[in-house]
Amino acid sequence: MINSFTEALVSLQGWLLDRLVQPPLLAMGLGSYLEVAFDGVEFVLWGVLQMALAYLLLRPIEALRPIEVWPDRQAVRVDVLYTMLDRLGIVPLLVFVLLAPLVVEVDSWLRFHDIIPGQLEDLLPALERQPLLSFVIYLLILDFAEYWRHRLSHTLRWWWALHAIHHSQRQMTLWTDSRNHLLDDLSSGVWFAAISLLIGVPPGHFIGLLMAIRTIESLSHVNAWLSFGRLGELLLVSPRYHRWHHALVLPDDRRYRYGCNFAVLFPVWDQIFGTQYRGQAMPATGIGDDGPLPASAARSGFWRQQGEGLRALAAAVLPGTAARPATSAHTNDHRQDEQHGR
Repeated sequence: MINSFTEALVSLQGWLLDRLVQPPLLAMGLGSYLEVAFDGVEFVLWGVLQMALAYLLLRPIEALRPIEVWPDRQAVRVDVLYTMLDRLGIVPLLVFVLLAPLVVEVDSWLRFHDIIPGQLEDLLPALERQPLLSFVIYLLILDFAEYWRHRLSHTLRWWWALHAIHHSQRQMTLWTDSRNHLLDDLSSGVWFAAISLLIGVPPGHFIGLLMAIRTIESLSHVNAWLSFGRLGELLLVSPRYHRWHHALVLPDDRRYRYGCNFAVLFPVWDQIFGTQYRGQAMPATGIGDDGPLPASAARSGFWRQQGEGLRALAAAVLPGTAARPATSAHTNDHRQDEQHGR
């Protein structure tokens, strides 16, 4: 069954490339990008599949067992737009266009110096016969890297100014995971691609790893009373666990001054590095009115949010510009950092 599905997906991928993508590329003299376009079509197909599954499986749960019920879901609609732009490849395409020259230069430099990133299979040849185990190990490594990327996006003032767009949503749903400033997406894309290149993730694993992470992210943002069970909650980031990461009021402990529960997939990283909080309540979500964004950011449209993020970024990095603090917890810490010249 899996083989039949894969064959059907590859056939559809080829048909879309031949009928819709290849003609305009050839007409514009961009035939050299056909291989990249083929991979792009695959990315879009998996994105469509992921959105469809998320809607069919998670939206009914939100409707049946909602944590919060809102008479007006206008603020959610912009998150749906973010998800479509992300999953259908619009944002990844923008990232690719911006990064393609740099990737070519880096790849050329590495090849010129006979540097080829190693793969796990080179260190452990037995993994070549166990692709699933290899996939899981790569997933663990990338999730560890994602934990630190996520934590840094709350710790570094300029990055938080952008990442706050994601946290500004007070009506959190399965669509919220794609709600990000474009520059935040760019930073995250560079991080993920660079780590993948560094550890030698095989091309065949890359999209699968990305989709696995995104699927769990959609699940962890769902607006539903959903439990993974006592053991499951310890092994995988659940909606309750991640909701505390988005809490409007953070736990009153200096350990959580930049936030808590930064893990994307596996809570073990928070446990190891002291950022785990396992509250049983389902707190309200969002950032306070004293955050880096105006209160209207929770409900404003896509382009306005992008502009608000840029203004917050400018306030964070330009000398002499009054910057709004991140949250009450972030505020105290950033002020202490400034007093000590950090």
